[in-house]
Amino acid sequence: MSALRWTRGAAGFGRALSSSGRRCQTSEEGTLSGLCSSRKRSAASPREQDVQKEWGHAELLEVLEARVQQLRAESTSEVMVRKVQVDRPPEGHSRHWAQKLEVERQLKQKRQELLDSQQKESLTLQTEPRLWSKKLAGCLQQRRKKAPKSSEEEEEQLTQALKAALPKLSPCTLAKMKATAVEPNILLLQQKFMDFFECCICTDNVPLAHHVLIIQHNKCDKQQLLTLDMYNTVMLGWARKGSFKELVYVFFMLKDAGLSPNLWSYAAALQCMGRRDQDVHIIQRCLKQMIEEGFQPQQLFTDLVLAGEERAALLRAVVKAKPTFSLPPQAPNPVNTSTLLKEVYDKKGPKSYPKLHLPLETLQDLFHQQLNVELSANVCVQSVEKAPVMTKEVIEARKTLKTLQGQWEVELLQVLQRTKATMAYQAREGQPTLYPFLCLLSEGEFVSMLMQVLRLLPAQGEPLLHLAHDLGLRVINRHLVKQKQVTKHVQKLGQHYSQYLQLLASDTQVEVPCLPREYWESLGPLETPLQQPWSLAVLLHLGKQLAEMMVQAVRMPRNLAVPQGSCRLIPVLYHVYSFRSYRQIGILKPHPAFSQLLETAAEPTLTFETTEVPMLCPPLPWMSPHTGAYLLNSTKMMRATEGTTQHQHLLESCAPAQLHGALDTLTQLGNCAWRVNGRLLDLVLQIFRDKGCKRLGVPPPRSEAPLPAQQHLPPGATPLHKAELRKELARCLKAAREMHSLRSEALYRLSLAQHLRNRVFWLPHNMDFRGRTYPCPPYFNHLGSDLARALLEFAEGRPLGPRGLDWLKIHLVNLTGLRKRDSLRMRLAFADEVMEEILDSADNPMTGRKWWMEADEPWQTLACCMEVAQAVRSPDPTAYISHLPVHQDGSCNGLQHYAALGRDNAGAASVNLMPSDLPQDVYREVAAQVEELRQQDAKEGLQVAQVLKGFITRKVVKQTVMTVVYGVTRYGGRLQIEKRLRELSDFPQEFVWEASHYLVRLVFKSLQEMFSSTRAIQHWLTESANLISHTGWPVEWVTPLGIPIIQPYHREAKVQVKGGIQSLTFTSSMDISQKPNTLKQKNGFPPNFIHSLDSSHMMLTALHCYRKGLTFVSVHDCFWTHAADIPVMNEVCREQFVRLHSQPILEDLAKFLEKRFCSISSSLKPSELALTNKLQKTLQSLPKTGTFDLRQVMKSTYFFS
Repeated sequence: MSALRWTRGAAGFGRALSSSGRRCQTSEEGTLSGLCSSRKRSAASPREQDVQKEWGHAELLEVLEARVQQLRAESTSEVMVRKVQVDRPPEGHSRHWAQKLEVERQLKQKRQELLDSQQKESLTLQTEPRLWSKKLAGCLQQRRKKAPKSSEEEEEQLTQALKAALPKLSPCTLAKMKATAVEPNILLLQQKFMDFFECCICTDNVPLAHHVLIIQHNKCDKQQLLTLDMYNTVMLGWARKGSFKELVYVFFMLKDAGLSPNLWSYAAALQCMGRRDQDVHIIQRCLKQMIEEGFQPQQLFTDLVLAGEERAALLRAVVKAKPTFSLPPQAPNPVNTSTLLKEVYDKKGPKSYPKLHLPLETLQDLFHQQLNVELSANVCVQSVEKAPVMTKEVIEARKTLKTLQGQWEVELLQVLQRTKATMAYQAREGQPTLYPFLCLLSEGEFVSMLMQVLRLLPAQGEPLLHLAHDLGLRVINRHLVKQKQVTKHVQKLGQHYSQYLQLLASDTQVEVPCLPREYWESLGPLETPLQQPWSLAVLLHLGKQLAEMMVQAVRMPRNLAVPQGSCRLIPVLYHVYSFRSYRQIGILKPHPAFSQLLETAAEPTLTFETTEVPMLCPPLPWMSPHTGAYLLNSTKMMRATEGTTQHQHLLESCAPAQLHGALDTLTQLGNCAWRVNGRLLDLVLQIFRDKGCKRLGVPPPRSEAPLPAQQHLPPGATPLHKAELRKELARCLKAAREMHSLRSEALYRLSLAQHLRNRVFWLPHNMDFRGRTYPCPPYFNHLGSDLARALLEFAEGRPLGPRGLDWLKIHLVNLTGLRKRDSLRMRLAFADEVMEEILDSADNPMTGRKWWMEADEPWQTLACCMEVAQAVRSPDPTAYISHLPVHQDGSCNGLQHYAALGRDNAGAASVNLMPSDLPQDVYREVAAQVEELRQQDAKEGLQVAQVLKGFITRKVVKQTVMTVVYGVTRYGGRLQIEKRLRELSDFPQEFVWEASHYLVRLVFKSLQEMFSSTRAIQHWLTESANLISHTGWPVEWVTPLGIPIIQPYHREAKVQVKGGIQSLTFTSSMDISQKPNTLKQKNGFPPNFIHSLDSSHMMLTALHCYRKGLTFVSVHDCFWTHAADIPVMNEVCREQFVRLHSQPILEDLAKFLEKRFCSISSSLKPSELALTNKLQKTLQSLPKTGTFDLRQVMKSTYFFS
């Protein structure tokens, strides 16, 4: 392949972005339309009409050529114009178009020169505000009459002015404006200003924040935009710098705006005084005013979260004014009082907390490795794709790419500097621009980050909304890590972590065994730099601005075969619109020439963010909703859509001890050490590099995608034939894209597995709003596919012991899916029968009889075959050290919880809550009952029932039965059954629609009969949620372990980030101010409530297993541990299920909802009062329960198996 092939498509490139960042939907499109479509009929002869066409073409060509010259002169994106061979008109004809565009260019150039000259002029930042209150203005006016001779005298005058102003403070009409409801657009603008001020403080641009605050304050009509938090933020900025004069000015503005200072306001003033050793009288006056406002000095240290230095300065000021003042005594560490967790936190009972298998020195070395990874912001991993042959073409492509990247770095730096200069000037005019956000990182760090994103951009492009969000988050995360370096947090963390490892290391002991969170607490507080989350709108605005810089700066030669400098440049990125579903979205797409260059160069490395890669040392214990997991990168305990606030408010407002169960579970799950199954990885890589295997879950490359039968339209093709070919092309294109996506995901997973081969690593965890836990690294974890799970083993092995080998064999049979209805004894016997196949699979996986390939989970089956083979061949199988996780899976876990809640005997028997000799299969039972109903209808002559004879199987009904418990509707269930019927090749497809309608009705009817209490509870939950959401509130509740939960379903409010190449529209997540989505609240409550119960059961099992010294991880309702520990885990699992459902769960839920949503107020309207009374009545009418004895679960072998 020559270099010319890299530029394929470049010549036809016609839609590019201009360097100014505006959309390329300019007047040219309208001009073309006007010239071509609005031309009127003419009475001229055909010859004259031909001449007019040629003149029209020439005129159009003149316009396009003039426009091209103008764009070249302005260094904007080039527009490629195909030269049209026409007879040119006489010289000078239609030159007015060129002259007009030339005049336009000169005017634009003059405006740009004027703007540049204005930006070079230094604007003086204002410090003294204009006050609208005559009383407050008079206080400052007295100071102006006596010109200060020194800064000390000026400060003394300001002190006296502040003394005089403090008693005169009173709310004005503006305060009333603040109390009124704020419109959404004003709320967004306020958030923008708030983020601007906070970022100015972070980047040491306090004078700029002060300047913008003054400009906005001086506009009386704009004061409603300014909130108390904005004034406080700027005051805190000056307080940290010890700038008393500027702080006093802000204090005056705050009062002038009709706002009353709060605790933060006084904390800022007192902190500044403490730093400057201010006169005692002004401190006393300030404290007196604060007390008169209802605040006590002790609250400064109990209610506010301050850094150590700020706290010390504040204490100096208070002690100076009140020498007898002492800090409030530190409250003792809170203790969780939950009945279910009493044994977990019992200090007297037996404890055997597990330790890691690694010594202290090794763990300390791993900590430093992980610290260096997080400080470097990203991880480079060798790709496992088959390496290309180093031909001359590949070498030349890599050399060209390297040269271009060097040029792009220079261009990006220049564009960034120009953008910062422009935005700094706009900020000096009082606009909340992105200037401080562009100061969060060094210019070199910005350029490096943009170059990394450019290389990762897929050939099919990335939606601008997603790209902007990703870029914004990258900047914020890098800034937070950088901030921790500046504040010496890293050094303090190293000291804490070194002590923390004493608890975990295999060769150390602590005096009193305790949980990791408890031990970390005993080491003393570790200050973390405070950082308020910025709004989603600001993140997107910042990311979009950075994306536009890439568009503007990154260019490449139109023809790479031509020497550098002798060929025109074209943009590497361009902006297009595409339809996804029914929506039109903007996509930033790399030029095909650039994509081809990257493909040819085939660079051997992949780059990941540090949070996308497993950790190389044990994660930090979770201490609060904001602190835990990664060493430096911030991670939320509860994952949620970016910008959602209600979850965080709930978590922060609840008592710290209430979250101990969730915090300790997440810590315990993250402390499980993992390693890669190297032998299995070699086999997978062999298949992956050899075109993959779809049947085994190894995606083939895109080159294996199906091609249309006809590549070109035959001559004389009919419109119908053309339409069919277009459909086939669309199907092939879709298949190719899906294959590329799956292949990329597999490439990331396998490359990370290869990178971590022969290493120990950890997977930090967090949870969703229902309490379900997930690993934080997205690409390589145990929640993935069969292949992903098979690649992972426990890093620490355990001897199999007397029954471990039996559990390995049972686990192997479970993975095959061949003996689901058999007892454990029968499964064990079957494993012995097929031992020859097991050993053949282990010894010759790719060349033997390949028995393992027929299993439901082939790769996990193969991994288990290898483990069993090594165990049975070892001299003493009981002493064999096994690393393979063995699973125990719940039997339709959602229905198990419903049956336990309703004490439903029939339902309990169907889902193995009752002891039985053989496992019960609820899906098969439902299928059998549906078949009975079908036979009755067939006898009565119903055609669809007769057609379905022999087609009602377990597989047809399984998905619908499984999801009914999670709120699937009849419509959704019909779609599921329709899909299953279409998969049956011998089923008459003309009856699919009618048969799916018929079957979903029978399935729901069967479930109603089998699980009567389940449907009653579902109805009660649904009706309660419906009434709650109609009162204007989202549904919330507290799990049995104390985790507060709120459903994040609200009416969508569209918000736009305007300007630039495209206005970004996103759904606002300001859920505090939005009304709930009644339909989603109603339908979501039953499944979400059940999910919160299964997560509670998992957490209880995890904590009790940890106390007993077991290694435990979970995939929701599938629990993993070592083969030798299965009996202990099974006992704990059943005990905790019984203890959980022995609590009055529904009664407690009804009491909570009644207390939360049924308070009667005199301000309620009659309709609201009626709704509240109906809700109260519904909550008091609990579903009736049956007589099932929960203790039978303890004897049920197949409850989890």
